[in-house]
Amino acid sequence: MLAESKIWINHRNETSDETIAKRISNPIEIHDNKFTDLIDKNSELVNLWKGCEWAEGPAYFPNGNHVIWSDIPNNRMLRYEINNEQTFIHREPSNNSNGNYRDKDGNLVSCEHRTNRITRTESNGKIIELTSKFEEKRLNSPNDLVIKNDGTIWFTDPPYGIISEREGNQRDSEIGGNFTYIYEPSTNKTSIVDKTCDRPNGLAFSHDESKLYIADSGKPGSISIFDIDKKNKLSNKTLFATVRPGIPDGFRIDIRENIWTSAKDGIHCYDSSGKLLGKILIPEQATANLVFGDNDGKTLYICGDTSLYRIKTKVQGSHLFWIN
Repeated sequence: MLAESKIWINHRNETSDETIAKRISNPIEIHDNKFTDLIDKNSELVNLWKGCEWAEGPAYFPNGNHVIWSDIPNNRMLRYEINNEQTFIHREPSNNSNGNYRDKDGNLVSCEHRTNRITRTESNGKIIELTSKFEEKRLNSPNDLVIKNDGTIWFTDPPYGIISEREGNQRDSEIGGNFTYIYEPSTNKTSIVDKTCDRPNGLAFSHDESKLYIADSGKPGSISIFDIDKKNKLSNKTLFATVRPGIPDGFRIDIRENIWTSAKDGIHCYDSSGKLLGKILIPEQATANLVFGDNDGKTLYICGDTSLYRIKTKVQGSHLFWIN
């Protein structure tokens, strides 16, 4: 079924028409000339579809050549089919899904707010619950996830799906905190890997998987970096970057170790030292998440508030299982 617009009547409108017009006319903002090695300064930002209340969690699937993403408040997943340039309802209801990821087998792995769980959708459409509890207590509302080459699933669990009815079910936290977890399929075990973030959100591995980056969309509004040992334990937390304006949400890493993160005004690109190289300005109220896609892994698909966008890059994304 073709997707219809479901932008709410009272949708926030915090960004002026003048600012939005400027972002449309010149979306690439260069802070360091190194940015032009990663993206053409005249790259075209294309709005592929508009009609979400809060677009989140894009994942690219080479089989089918499409992008699946979440419209959290509208309790649905959408699917943009690149070949025919149309957007369809992928799943409705979606249990207020948020972050999505493609595993090595081509399955969709998703975070669900309403059911406080991580699921895998198999090729026959069957939805398998992977984890929903820690020590017999319900998770808050899994937000975003990444999958390591060893098959482990790492995910964040802030309270956004339980603090109101907008993105899930309002209730008290059984866990009593907002943590980052690892789920090990081989043992069916869920463990906490970090308790230090206020509201852990987006996360990504370095290209060699020796480090994990975690965005904190709570009070710090920053991205931290951790070392990962051979037993998948985290240590040596250090500040990577403080993202302004707004806060970091979802992000991705390219094969040159640059971080492409969401912010209030669009996508910010940092090099491995934490230096801001440039921005892709998105003409919306805020930007939530992004993913590298297409067969060569050199296209960014961006969830910006109400819309799905596309822009070409010169660099390939990291952890693209259909390429690496």
